[in-house]
Parts: sequence; C-alpha cells; structure tokens
Amino acid sequence: MTSSHTSKDRAHDLLRDIDLVIFDFDGVVADSEVISLSTLHRALDDFGIYMPLSAVRETFLGTSMTTILKHVESLKPSCSTKQFADHWQAMLFEQLTRDLTPVPGVVALLDRLQATRTPYCIGSSSSFKRLGVALESMTLRDRFAHVFSAEQVNRGKPAPDLFLHAAQQLGTDPTSCLVIEDSPFGVRAAKAAGMRCAGFVGGAHMAGIRDDHAATLKCAGADLILDSFAALASKPLARGQALGNSVPDEIEERPTR
Repeated sequence: MTSSHTSKDRAHDLLRDIDLVIFDFDGVVADSEVISLSTLHRALDDFGIYMPLSAVRETFLGTSMTTILKHVESLKPSCSTKQFADHWQAMLFEQLTRDLTPVPGVVALLDRLQATRTPYCIGSSSSFKRLGVALESMTLRDRFAHVFSAEQVNRGKPAPDLFLHAAQQLGTDPTSCLVIEDSPFGVRAAKAAGMRCAGFVGGAHMAGIRDDHAATLKCAGADLILDSFAALASKPLARGQALGNSVPDEIEERPTR
C-alpha cells in the first residue's frame, strides 16, 4: 500500500506546472452517465439487444456514438443503426434537458481555474449536438470557450487523437496537459497522448462500484485517482501554482486493490 507521504509527493509531481486542463465531459463535468447508460440500456432492449446494465456500462462507458453503433450492428446486423441512434438520442436528450446537473464541485473548480487564468477545455467522445444540449441544460455553455468532440478526429478514445487535437489547437505541449477522465478508454487515450491523467470516480454512476472502478482506471494508466473535485477546488492559488503546490496535502492517491 502506498504511504501517505509518497502519495502526496506523487500528487505534487503530477499536478505541478499544468498549462491546460482537459475535462472529459460525461461523468466528469456533467453528472450524466446514469442518464446516458440507463437510456442506452432501454434503447438496446427496445431493439431486441438484451444486456445487463453492468455490461452496458463496462462496454460503452466513455465511447463515441460511432463505436456504440458498430457494436449495435455487430450484435444485431438486421438493426437500422440510424433508427437506433435516433431512438436513443430522443430519449437521452429529453431526460438530459429535464434532469441533468453538473458533477458536484466542478463549478467551483472552473471558478478556480478561471481565477488563476489556467486554460481548460472539454475533450469528449460525445457529439457537438449532445454537448450543446447538456451544457445548455446545466447553464454552463458560457463557462467553456473551447469544446472538442470525437467528431473532429478520425479515431476516438482510446486513441490519443482527440486529446492531441485539443492540445494542438490551444498551443500546449501534451506533457503540460492534465486530463481528467472517468473511463478506462479515456485514461488510455490520455496516456497514449503523453499527458498526465487523473482518474475521476466522483460521479453518481460510480455508486457501489467506486473502489473497483478506481482500480480499473489505475490499471488503465491513471496517475492519480480523485474521489471528488473538493481537493482541487478548495484553496486559492496564484498564477504559476495552478493545480500545484497548494494541492497535495488534500489529495489522496487511492491504492489499487
């Protein structure tokens, strides 16, 4: 088991000198994965594809619509992927508009990043349409000047293309980027891009599986596991300390089982 002192030192090293924070969206900014996975589960069932919810989460968490439709096509070749996509998105967007909330603590973290003039962006497997619906529902559209979608690259996560595209567009060296991700696909993408990565297990969809998922993210390559954003958002920083020296006393690196 990692000692507290070693954990704090590693957290300090991970978060020092960050020039760009890249947020995954679903389950990191938007507490949307329960909605997304439950509506996807129902849509699959409606089209005669029967999977336990746990299998839906394991298979599709953090993947793009393109990847999901490829799975649907392989599981049921007779299924119209367009009809499936339309059916699922209709259910999904209706519930997002009605029920979606930000992940607890993320707004305070955005306030902190803005106060320290630390650039940040979204790097998501979701479509621009879905991102727009979700940001509007949470009244966070104005908080993100830079939003990047897997629609902009040839290969989605776990390929590094999306994160490298975001870093290039914002003129940042990949080694100076911190990615915050809740899926093993996203963690693998961040590490393949040469970026530091914090695995996040603070979303509502992690209830009952938090420890196991933390271990999964560590196995995928996450440098650090965050249970919440409280540690990152709790202390004011001067520019040049962004996500650096003030943080380590409050961050716990959770050991893999």
